[in-house]
Amino acid sequence: MTMDNNPLLDFNGLPRFGAITATDVTPAIRSLLKECQSTVNKVECDTAQATWENVVEPLENATEKLSHAWGIVSHLHSVQDTPEMRAVYNENQPLITEFFTALGQNLVLYKKYCTLQNGAEFASFSPARRKIIQNAIRDFKLSGAELAPEKKQRFADIQEQLAALSTKFSENVLDATNHYSLHIENVATLKGLPEDVLLAARTKAEQAGKAGYLFGLQFPSFYPILQYADNRELRATVYRANTTKASELGENPVWDNTGIIHEILKLRQEEAQLLGYNNYAEVSLVSKMAENTEQVRQFLIDLATRARPFAEKDLIELRRFSKENLGLDELLAHDIAYASEKLRQQRYAFSEQEIKQYFPQPKVVQGLFDITKTLYGVDIKADAASVWHPDVSFYRIEKNGQLIGQFYLDLYARESKQGGAWMDSARGRRLTTKGIQTPVAYLTCNFTAPAAGKPAYFTHDEVITLFHEFGHGLHHLLTQIDELGVSGISGVEWDAVELPSQFMENFCWEWDVLQKMSAHAETAQPLPRALYEKMLAAKNFQSGLQTLRQIEFSLFDLHLHDGHLEQHQLSVQALLNQIRSQISVLKTPDFNRFQHGFSHIFSGGYAAGYFSYKWAEVLSADAYAAFEEAGNNAEVGIKFQREILAVGGSRPALESFIAFRGRAPQIDALLRHNGMQD
Repeated sequence: MTMDNNPLLDFNGLPRFGAITATDVTPAIRSLLKECQSTVNKVECDTAQATWENVVEPLENATEKLSHAWGIVSHLHSVQDTPEMRAVYNENQPLITEFFTALGQNLVLYKKYCTLQNGAEFASFSPARRKIIQNAIRDFKLSGAELAPEKKQRFADIQEQLAALSTKFSENVLDATNHYSLHIENVATLKGLPEDVLLAARTKAEQAGKAGYLFGLQFPSFYPILQYADNRELRATVYRANTTKASELGENPVWDNTGIIHEILKLRQEEAQLLGYNNYAEVSLVSKMAENTEQVRQFLIDLATRARPFAEKDLIELRRFSKENLGLDELLAHDIAYASEKLRQQRYAFSEQEIKQYFPQPKVVQGLFDITKTLYGVDIKADAASVWHPDVSFYRIEKNGQLIGQFYLDLYARESKQGGAWMDSARGRRLTTKGIQTPVAYLTCNFTAPAAGKPAYFTHDEVITLFHEFGHGLHHLLTQIDELGVSGISGVEWDAVELPSQFMENFCWEWDVLQKMSAHAETAQPLPRALYEKMLAAKNFQSGLQTLRQIEFSLFDLHLHDGHLEQHQLSVQALLNQIRSQISVLKTPDFNRFQHGFSHIFSGGYAAGYFSYKWAEVLSADAYAAFEEAGNNAEVGIKFQREILAVGGSRPALESFIAFRGRAPQIDALLRHNGMQD
C-alpha cells in the first residue's frame, strides 16, 4: 500500500476502520511525526513577532493530525486488541511519547507562548484563546520546559518509561482476565444463577467446543456468580480469581503487575522532584479544581465521617440477615454481593434480575436519546460509518436539522476488549477554513452480549453506566466552542470532567424516563409503578458501604502519590491495609490484590485524581437539584447546556458551575441523594 492509500492518513472524513490494518500503523505514524517535526522547526525558526496565526495555529494543525491517527490506533488497541495491533502499538508508542515530551520541553515555543500572553493583543483574544495560551504555558512548565538540559533528558526518559509501563499494566490485566476460564459441567453447581446468565455461559462453552458452562473474568460473566450462586465454594473460587488477577497470586507470574506498580510510583515521584514539587500528587493537582492535597484529604475524610454511621448500620443489618436467613455465621468477602442481593429481595420484594427483564437494549438506547432531546432539544438518528466490530453502531446528533456531532456506540464485552466503560474523543470541534469541524466520540461499555437471537437486556446498574458515559459524550458533542484546545472535554479540569456524566445518571431514576425505555421480555409491558416504587425505596440500599468503598480507593490513590509511602516507610500493600483499617467497615481477605487491576490510576488518567468521582458527585448532585427545584423543566436543561456543556474547557469549571447554579457548590444534595442526611 502506498502512503496515498494509507487509511490512517485520510483526514477527509470519519476513520475507515474496515480498511485499517496493523501494517498501516508504522508508516502513517512516522510520516506524521516527520510532518509535525517539520512544523515545529518552522515555528521555532520564524523570527517574526509571535502571533496566534504563526505559533498556535500551525502547531495545532499538525499535532491534530498526529493525535487523530494515533487516537484511532489507541482505540483499536483498547477494543480490538489483536497480537498484530498490540505489537505495532507498542512499537510506535515510544515515538509518540518522545515527540510530545520534546514538544512540551521546547523552550523556544514556550517563550513564544509567554510572548503571546504578555503581548498587547492578548486582551483582545477570545476567552477560549486566552485559556488555550494559559493552559499551554502551564503544560510547558509541567513538561519540564524550564529544566536544565540534562534534567530534560531524564524527564523525557521517565515519560517514555511511564508510557510503556502503563501500557504493560493494562495488557497484563487484559491477558489475565482473558486467560482465566472456569468450566462447569454439572448445572446443579450453578443453582441460583439466572437463566440468561446460564445461557451466556452455555453459549461460551459451545463456542469453545465444550459441554456444560464456561465462565471468565469479564464482569458480566463472573459477577452474577458472586451475586446469585448458592454454592459458597464457587463464589469463593471466583472472588479469589478476580481479586488476584495480574498479581503474584494470579495464574501466571508473567502477568504480575507488582514490579510495574513499584516502578510507576518511583518514576512519578522522580518526575515531581525534577519539576520542583514534593510529590506527584502536587503535580496532578496543578491542573485540577482542588487546590492542594490537604484539601482533598479533608474532603474525603469528612465524607467518610458522614458515611461511616450509615455503613456500620448497613453491615449490622447484613450480618444479622445472613446469620438468620442464610446460615452464615461469619460473613466473608465472597458472601457480600450474594447476601446483599438476598437482603434486597427480602426487604424490597424484588431482585435485580427481575428489573433486568424490563430493559431491552433498543428501548434503553431510544429512551436515552429521548431524554436527551427533552433536555437539550437535539435529535439523535442512526447514521452510517465504517466500524471495527459488527456490534458497533453509529449515530448523528442534529439540532434544527443541522449536524452538530456523531458518535460510535460499542456496548458489549469481548475478549479482545479492555474491561470497564469509557468515552473518548475521536475528533474535536473546531473552526477550520472549510467551516465547523463537528465533534465525534467513542462510547464504550462492556455489557452482556445478546444471545440466541434475542436483544440484550440490561441491569439497572448497566443502564446507569450507559447514561454516565453518554453524559461524557454530550459534554464533548454539544460544545459550542470553536477552538480545538478547549472545545468539548478538552481543557476541562479532571475533577470536574465527571460532572456531566454523573449528572445524567439521575435521570435513570425518573418515572417518566423509565416508563418510556422499559418493555418486559415476555409481556412487552413497561415497568410497573409498584416495582418502580420498590426500586426507589432501594435506591440508597447500602449507600454507606458503597461510599466508604469509593473513599477507600480515593485515599489509597492520594496517599500512593503524596509522599505517604516514603514518610511512613510502607509497602503498597501495607498502605492499602492501613487505609482499609481506617475507612472500611468490611474485612478484606489478605490475598486481595485490588491494586494490581487498578487501571484507573496505573494505566488511565486518574493518578492522584481518583477522588474526582466523589468531588464531581458533589457538583452533579447539586446541579441536578436545580432540576428538582424547577420541576425538571426544559429551561434548566438549556441553561445546563449553555453554561456547562457548551463552554467545554474555555473557562474554569467552578465559574461554569456558578454561572449555572448562581452560587458555589454545596454538599447537601449529595448527602440527600445518597440517603445520608440526618
